[in-house]
Amino acid sequence: MTDGFARRHVGSLTAVLSAASLALVIAAVRGFIPASAVPHAPQAFLDFLPTLNAALSAAAIVTITVGWRAIRDGDVKRHKGAMLASTLLFALFLAFYLYRIVVEGTTSFAGPEAVYTFVYLPVLVVHMGLAMVSIPLVYYALLLASTRPLSEIPATSHAKVGRVAASLWLVSFALGIVVYLLLYVLY
Repeated sequence: MTDGFARRHVGSLTAVLSAASLALVIAAVRGFIPASAVPHAPQAFLDFLPTLNAALSAAAIVTITVGWRAIRDGDVKRHKGAMLASTLLFALFLAFYLYRIVVEGTTSFAGPEAVYTFVYLPVLVVHMGLAMVSIPLVYYALLLASTRPLSEIPATSHAKVGRVAASLWLVSFALGIVVYLLLYVLY
């Protein structure tokens, strides 16, 4: 590979992409993006999105685990495919999540106050925190891997950052499913 812009500026690109991603999420959650800015889907589709996102999260848990196991077994091709699939699943999750937030706003917790205070909020805060921390780590690992030939990747921090990113991502996805269960199944 040539010594292109992305290769020379992995850290800077990670920072810019992370800031833009987090700004988009915050803008959607805080209601700064008007619902009129996006087309309105049928209510049945909007109602199905939380379940779809829980399924995408479960699938991402599987693909991250497959990718992790593949690289431990030395199967770089399978690792790459699984991690790209994980990234695609996350992108779909995020697009559907943000779309629903923009169109309908956030969902209120309908369960008991004690469950809200001692279960739901702590799980939600940890889930969101891990998701926010994962974003730059995932970008960094992806940019390192995509801007270098395979032979150079072991000399980078891709493996170290990737392990941390995958661990945090797994827990965040799992906690996201717990949030889904608390909001849409149990209460």
